[in-house]
Amino acid sequence: MRLRQSLIAPLFVLALLAGCTQTTEVAPPRPPAAEPEAPAEASTSVTIDTDATPTTVISGLAAPWSMVRLESGSTLISERDTRLVKELTPVGQLREVGIVGDAAPGGEGGLLGLATLDGTSLYAYLTTDTDNRIVRFDLGGEPGAYSLGASTEILTGLTKSRIHNGGRIAFGPDGMLYATVGDASEPALAQDLDSLNGKILRMKPNGSVPADNPFAGSLIYSLGHRNPQGLAWDADGQLWAAEFGQNTWDELNIIDAGSNYGWPEVEGDSSDSRFESPAHQWATDDASPSGLTFVGGTFFMAGLGGERLWQISADDATAAPEAAFAGTFGRIRDVTPGPDGSLWALTNNTDGRGEPRKNDDRIVQVTLVAAG
Repeated sequence: MRLRQSLIAPLFVLALLAGCTQTTEVAPPRPPAAEPEAPAEASTSVTIDTDATPTTVISGLAAPWSMVRLESGSTLISERDTRLVKELTPVGQLREVGIVGDAAPGGEGGLLGLATLDGTSLYAYLTTDTDNRIVRFDLGGEPGAYSLGASTEILTGLTKSRIHNGGRIAFGPDGMLYATVGDASEPALAQDLDSLNGKILRMKPNGSVPADNPFAGSLIYSLGHRNPQGLAWDADGQLWAAEFGQNTWDELNIIDAGSNYGWPEVEGDSSDSRFESPAHQWATDDASPSGLTFVGGTFFMAGLGGERLWQISADDATAAPEAAFAGTFGRIRDVTPGPDGSLWALTNNTDGRGEPRKNDDRIVQVTLVAAG
């Protein structure tokens, strides 16, 4: 078991600042190049510029869940309940790319995470009438005219629920597709290696099992998760994940292949050698974490119930996480590197649990500066 520093986020931090369909391949070919959703950028550590005023990039979104920036300069956004994929063009216009017709919104389910591959394929994690699944769409067109083409089922049969669906997907630096899957309100599934619920999954772009996954013939990469919703890699290619706790602790975990993160046996830090302890943990009112991204030595984590943005050093395990913009924008669902070294944060006040401001929801641009 790797020893990690487990920290309780101090209360005085600055407020400003499911039977699844899959295939197995024994000798996988080299995967195509992927566009990681949360790429490691620059080794210089960065922090939020508290002297700069955040600006609204776009507003008028309806229960948005995920955003992915393309190399072309466009950004694709999922709306959970409308089932729409929208494009924010490089010139700031918002348009519809297409509707994911199989998505069946309800509770926390619907059209959730997005990921892109080579700028030619769009992957979506969605809830249907019968399950949670991952689907790939051909992505056609160009900036200002992207469209969804033919779809292919990548993974089906994940157990769904009104809550705890997980839903984040991202391509890692190894070219593999990772997915967070919640326990679907059945905590025992998180410890069941015959179920893909309560797990972080790793698969090839076609949905098949990589030969080097930790459990032979299985998509399971790690287990013991309640409702993980954030994925990002640090500069060394190490995977981290943000996870909703129940009533005690939310977690930010360093994810190692085959490791067990304890749910439902433990929540937060534990002395039980069977389970990995989180790198950091928060009282649930302070975080309820969702999207996660890594920029210049720093992780930025979206807070839903905590209604704030957290920044966490990847280099210094003893450094306490710092909170920014507590209550300023309401619920924050996702974060991603923005243009010109900035950070984009996606609000989520129209999802039925927030208090919408005028013109919500929105993408907010936050200025980053070198730390120190």
